[in-house]
Amino acid sequence: MASLTQKMTAALKSRGDRVVGCPEPHTSSAQPMIDFTSNDFLSLSDSVPLRSAVLSALNSTPNILGSGGSRLLVSAPAHAALEARLCRFFDAPAALLFNSGFDANVGFFSAVPQPGDVVLYDELIHKSVHDGMRSSRLPRDALISFTHNSVPALQRTLSRLLQDQNELKLGKSSVFVAVESHYSMDGTLSPLLDVVDCVEMMLPLGNGYVVVDEAHATGIYGPNGRGMVAALGLEKRIFARLHTFGKSLAASGAVLLTTELVRDYLLNYAHSIIYTTALTNASVIAAGCSFDMLENGSTEALATHLLDLSTYFVGLLRTHLRTVPSSLLRLPNHLADSHQPEILTHSPPLPLSSPIIPLLTPEPRSLSNFLLSFTPPKSPDSKNVLEGPVIIYTNAIYPPGVPPGTSRVRVCLHAGHSREDVDILMQGIVAWTEHRMGEMWSKKQEWEQTMSDSGIKTWMKTRL
Repeated sequence: MASLTQKMTAALKSRGDRVVGCPEPHTSSAQPMIDFTSNDFLSLSDSVPLRSAVLSALNSTPNILGSGGSRLLVSAPAHAALEARLCRFFDAPAALLFNSGFDANVGFFSAVPQPGDVVLYDELIHKSVHDGMRSSRLPRDALISFTHNSVPALQRTLSRLLQDQNELKLGKSSVFVAVESHYSMDGTLSPLLDVVDCVEMMLPLGNGYVVVDEAHATGIYGPNGRGMVAALGLEKRIFARLHTFGKSLAASGAVLLTTELVRDYLLNYAHSIIYTTALTNASVIAAGCSFDMLENGSTEALATHLLDLSTYFVGLLRTHLRTVPSSLLRLPNHLADSHQPEILTHSPPLPLSSPIIPLLTPEPRSLSNFLLSFTPPKSPDSKNVLEGPVIIYTNAIYPPGVPPGTSRVRVCLHAGHSREDVDILMQGIVAWTEHRMGEMWSKKQEWEQTMSDSGIKTWMKTRL
């Protein structure tokens, strides 16, 4: 076997069950299925009005195939029109379309920070930001993480930098602070207002720039789904923000909202936009139809239902997990305590629920596989409308996709789910925990019996 083949095979084998993803069920395709894996938060991929609107727009538009090439080289009137529209919708000075949110983050963080600058990033920031930073002209010691959602940690890091770097204190170099408004694995919301206040206070010369990834907030939070930046009225205080189309909007592509100077700079220096063919015209048209639904208010009821469903599900989990060992299954701290202090400074208070709910467990594959062939209990007072086995799709996620010690089943709720769907999921979780707790108890009893029969227990007591 060739060396390359051996190394790649060994790497795949070492990862083993730690592969992120949804396992394939060994069941009939005719069985009922409930999906809790995708980022289709508003269920627009199943929207009949959106489908009709997209087909109508494609039928009435003469040029829908391809895009002609790179944005740097070809005229792209459809792209320019959507960018102008998104500037108005998001109240931003300039907009630039990318093929994906990943490409946008890589392009921005690889190109915009200049030699001598520093990037501070939340420790849970998306991998695309890491790839962008590492492709930049900054040395590794200029890429500094801070504790997740901790404004005090951010302030301490900025304070140390100002003490050590006179150029920064004089405003001759810059600091970029990278955060997500809604984190993709934990479902936490960033304390954006406090982050911005901190950066402006510590860097009064204006050389601190906050960059916000709104990929998982688009469509869910803020007026007409404009995101957390708009919800907090921070449009004029954020240097750049990213919105993606492939999650809540059921389309493809992304837009980076920033200044006209940065837009022009990226068009000339960001490799992820220069050296690739732009989004097809059909993709741009489809994204525009999704934004029609945001603008006309069609998605507001969907977002409200989604967040209500999240609150309902977390309430069920809190009640059940009181009787379950935390070593087997638990919620993260921000969800486990119903009296957690608000992390968002705003009046009136903003909704803190999230459609992303992580179930922390050292056995995510076991739980995920159990749910794939779960049979809901049937009783006279049961609310279940489904009979027999149900395929419940969830994602088992391991490091390095998440930090060590935080393996989980990641549940993503959708606006298309009902409370009955969530009840069935909850019943599956309850059945799995009871099954595993029963196994754990039996093993404990077996071990104690073995110790008693062998006399080791008596011997140990004499030694203690």
